[in-house]
Amino acid sequence: MVFSSYLFLFFFLTLLLALYFLLPPRCRGARNALLLAFSLFFYLCGGPKYLLLMLLSIAINYAFGLLCASRRPWTLWAAAGANLLLLGWFKYAAFFAQLLNDLRLPVPVPEIVLPVGISFFTFQGLSYVIDVYRGEAAAERSLLRVALYISLFPQLVAGPIVRYTTVAGELSQRRESLDDFAAGALRFTFGLGKKMLLANNLGLMADEVFGTLSLSASAAWLGALAYTGQIYFDFSGYSDMAIGLGRMFGFHFEENFNYPYLSRSITEFWRRWHMSLSGWFRDYVYIPLGGSRCGTAKQIRNVAAVWLLTGLWHGAAWNFVLWGAYFGVLLLGERFVWRRALDRAPGWARHLYAILLVILGWVLFRCESLTALGAYLTAMFTPGQGIPGQSIYLLKQYGFFLLAGLLASLPVKVWAEDALRRRNQEALLCWGPAVLGLVLLGLSFLQLISSTFNPFIYYRF
Repeated sequence: MVFSSYLFLFFFLTLLLALYFLLPPRCRGARNALLLAFSLFFYLCGGPKYLLLMLLSIAINYAFGLLCASRRPWTLWAAAGANLLLLGWFKYAAFFAQLLNDLRLPVPVPEIVLPVGISFFTFQGLSYVIDVYRGEAAAERSLLRVALYISLFPQLVAGPIVRYTTVAGELSQRRESLDDFAAGALRFTFGLGKKMLLANNLGLMADEVFGTLSLSASAAWLGALAYTGQIYFDFSGYSDMAIGLGRMFGFHFEENFNYPYLSRSITEFWRRWHMSLSGWFRDYVYIPLGGSRCGTAKQIRNVAAVWLLTGLWHGAAWNFVLWGAYFGVLLLGERFVWRRALDRAPGWARHLYAILLVILGWVLFRCESLTALGAYLTAMFTPGQGIPGQSIYLLKQYGFFLLAGLLASLPVKVWAEDALRRRNQEALLCWGPAVLGLVLLGLSFLQLISSTFNPFIYYRF
């Protein structure tokens, strides 16, 4: 089940909202139990046979949360091992088995269907037990609240990765309000618009280009631009919907994106993109390894470790390993090699530098094999090949969505609000977003009716 579907919008969410708000606010336990039941059903729709895996993850983290309160090192190692064993088997067993076969060490390659969202809920469980062990969070005695934290449906299968410390109080004492509900519904509507109107149409363009065998250089660059827009609006749209849904039920999740394509360095990009994942690796891998408070050699080791894990977190394939290594090298270069030159460059040059490198990074991410990657990069940097008129056709078909995506990746909302405040246009500030939200909602429904292309990229992770 995806947020942008009839089943979710007209059945699941409508029924949940009706039942949830029929329960009196004082019945916090009943409201939590209802949310848990619907969250487990939500996960059941994505992979029925893996509901047991979700329940096992809940049981493991509940039990080890209590054990980790003793602050004994073995409890943390056992908790991490149990979580990573589940993640490793379902996500990486086939990859490493195939790697052994390629090295002429014949072993059976298991056929495993990846459980949806396993990377997200595993990292949430890990953050809970680690924070309890560190003394940053109290061990939760209620199995219901641990289960709800790990399986809460808004961010269950594609983030943002929610830390237990940010929602611990709201699991037991949150207070829903009409203002929060309205703000959450509006945030959900804008996220739905990003997904349905921009990500899906740019995805059609990206699939068409990446699926073409003979490409001109300009067509290849247009395809890369389309995927750059698709992955941003797909993932940030999901995050907007998740944050909005959470707020409707009284939860306040942290932001996951901050206009990343405005960045003027790769370092800045990763402070703005998928901030919950970057923060997770910083706090639970990079800093424990020593962070930047050690010598150059160890800093290089720490960055390399983080980006190897970041690449593998996104998928068990060589293109993801290469993608992680690519960004790791760029971040090390900015820190140790060309930082001063970058700092002295004019703003426009820094932005161009960052966005070109990010686009190339998304090509690494999108190509599913090294052969496909080599062919696509060759097309991007080899003028004079491909079918004549490819780029003109693509611009006629999808140029509007490329332009709309460019505008939507800028902080137009912030600029408009600032301009209206300066002119004391309080009525427009109040009603403008609501009217725009209704327009986007109507257009999103039209898109939902007319199109069958509706995947979420990060459901694979």
